[in-house]
Amino acid sequence: MGYRCLRGFCVSAAAAQLLASRRHRSGSGESAASESENAAFTKLDWDWGLRCLEHALVLKDMRCAPSAAPSACSRHRTVLLILGIILNVLLLLGFKYLPFLFSSLQPLLDLPIPQERVNWIADHPIAPLGLSFFSFESIAYLIDVYRGAPAAQGFLPFAAYKLFFPKLISGPITPYHQFASQWASLRFPNAQLVAEALWSIAFGAAKKVLVADRLGIFVTLCFDNLVRASSSDLWLATLAYGLQLDLDFSGYVDIVRGSAILFGLHLPANFDYPYFSTSIADFWRRWHMSLGDWLRNYLYFPLGGSRRGLASTCLNLLIVMAIAGIWHGAAWGFIVWGLLHGMALVVHRITKAISGPNSLWHSFPGVILAWALTQAMVFTAWIFFRLPSLPDSGWVLQHLWGYTADVQFAQKVYLDSMGLDRLQFALLLGLLFLGMFCLFVLHRLIELQLNWPLKLLLVPICLYTVWHLAPQGGLPYIYFYF
Repeated sequence: MGYRCLRGFCVSAAAAQLLASRRHRSGSGESAASESENAAFTKLDWDWGLRCLEHALVLKDMRCAPSAAPSACSRHRTVLLILGIILNVLLLLGFKYLPFLFSSLQPLLDLPIPQERVNWIADHPIAPLGLSFFSFESIAYLIDVYRGAPAAQGFLPFAAYKLFFPKLISGPITPYHQFASQWASLRFPNAQLVAEALWSIAFGAAKKVLVADRLGIFVTLCFDNLVRASSSDLWLATLAYGLQLDLDFSGYVDIVRGSAILFGLHLPANFDYPYFSTSIADFWRRWHMSLGDWLRNYLYFPLGGSRRGLASTCLNLLIVMAIAGIWHGAAWGFIVWGLLHGMALVVHRITKAISGPNSLWHSFPGVILAWALTQAMVFTAWIFFRLPSLPDSGWVLQHLWGYTADVQFAQKVYLDSMGLDRLQFALLLGLLFLGMFCLFVLHRLIELQLNWPLKLLLVPICLYTVWHLAPQGGLPYIYFYF
């Protein structure tokens, strides 16, 4: 869903929300849910086959969950829970990972795989539906009901949760009962909430369009021409991609959360200045927080968490992060990315177990060193995330030192696309990090927040700047591919 869809949608969405809030006040909750769901399809250009599939998946969860509740027959409810989870996993494997599995297994097993079927699946991806997020929410809902949370009452309210347009494509992953408790008392937002919502949308658009997209131009030029890029170019591209990904995804989440507030709903936060984490565990408490919560609550804890000793804990961390890598995409690079984070978490856990309360890591130099090591690992792992093809990511790692490029390429990348030379671009990245650090200090350490009248005043200024300074041919959101 791009900006054109969003602009067209917001008009119909706001009208649908106004009707929904009035219907709720008059007691017609299901009618409001239906209107919100219909609005969610007013502007999105999906074909009818995908729409029918999503409704079938919603109906499947509606049917499975009550049968898995504690009040159901104890002999069958575990079977139904497993069946519901397997169906969601098979859906991911079939539509998102089947070509990757076929291509990986074919050389090993010499399987007679019909090539036309692989081509059909590759040519008809369901990824634009946000299948990964959709499936994780479904699995979480089934497990929550199995653990004793109440099942959804009625198809339309549950469908409104599953198909709520802001979070449908790329999250944040929202627990059903957190959404349902707000839906039950839905109210049209007051002036302060509207101002907060508009500011969130405007600030998110600025991060995405003014910063992330411009960094993306350089990143694409550099990583698409690996042979011509020098070692310094590859380092700068890696740093720029880390910033681009953070600003792109957090900007998207800001727009999503602001849009949801206009409906009277509050979606969970997803980012909390992750590049100022001083450990990899702290990074995952700040980066893609809804995914981190899901991995912890529905994978790590069921596997045993840290209750069975250090060795079991380390194995659980590796399993969870490998699954996190697979969830992001069907390529070996994502698996390597997940395993790198898993190994970093294992090292952190072992270091934490053997170091005492008065160790180096608790001193100021130790904190700075821990931050530097954490971010070095995070940004190095981004290479596999940006270049999931192992030959490409391996090329980058092999040429990070002592590799020179031709002068014409440097001129094209820096001067022609950015209007800067290499040193100026490096200084620009440093200023971006400094700006993020200032925001971190103001928001998290000093806890200074703008009041809502000032935010409302800044909204038109911000949107005007975005409108006039946006680069030609804006880039799609990075997480739309997941």
